[in-house]
Amino acid sequence: MEETIDRKVIQRVVRLIIVSAAACISFTQTPVIVPSEAADTGEMGTSTQRMNEADQLLKGNRSVLAKVEAVTSDQIKVNIGEVHPRFLPLKQAQEKGFPPIKEGDDLIIVVNGQNLLVDFHPLDAAPSNHAIIRGEIAQNLPIGQDKVVIKSGGKDQSFSIRSQARSKVASIPVGIAAVFLIDETSQIADATFVDLKAAQKAEQDPERKSPMKGAHKKVGGTVTKTLASDRITIRTENGSEKPFQVREMLQQKIAGLQKGDTVILLVDNDNKVIDVAIPPPTR
Repeated sequence: MEETIDRKVIQRVVRLIIVSAAACISFTQTPVIVPSEAADTGEMGTSTQRMNEADQLLKGNRSVLAKVEAVTSDQIKVNIGEVHPRFLPLKQAQEKGFPPIKEGDDLIIVVNGQNLLVDFHPLDAAPSNHAIIRGEIAQNLPIGQDKVVIKSGGKDQSFSIRSQARSKVASIPVGIAAVFLIDETSQIADATFVDLKAAQKAEQDPERKSPMKGAHKKVGGTVTKTLASDRITIRTENGSEKPFQVREMLQQKIAGLQKGDTVILLVDNDNKVIDVAIPPPTR
């Protein structure tokens, strides 16, 4: 009996050592990419700023060891020693190209200071290739809050948002400096303000946060010119033809539309298309 207990203790210690090492690997090798907008900032000052912003984003993150209890068609049920099990999105593992996850496997789960999921990977997987970028949300998030346009280094970049990070991204107002953790599939896994000053500014300007329903204009009509040079033209319900620029994150979806298709475009405050709905054909 004593030998069995000792063996279990040893196994537990080894597992703790492994998860501690994995915790270090998870983010100490994270490349930090923080475009600087201050032309007069010195090399040392920029480096220090980048480190401070990275620390701000990753502050409170911790890695825990999880045991897979079950795998369904869309979820991974895991036990991390809490009262209730956790459920991880299976799609995320598939997008990252992990080997098939099965019952009994060990996973490393990264959670943030609010105990919310940031990332996960198999225990024996190679270190994740993450990046941190600094920028500002350029426009209100679309309905569903699954995509965002970030202005960084003078350019607009479109990113999909992991489901676990959508509420955090949506809480950051348009135009407020923030840092974003980008995972190996180029999706946002976490986000926060660059500093306390930015967070205080956000509290003073709450109307700039993305509304839950998305405050955008709907334009219905029929496609007269398919997507070309980032633009699509429709004949609106009042009979006039109107071109619209399409945001990069939606262009692949818009490209499938044909001349004569009936559509409803969701247009943001910059008069650019951020979502599209195709009504069912009338009988």
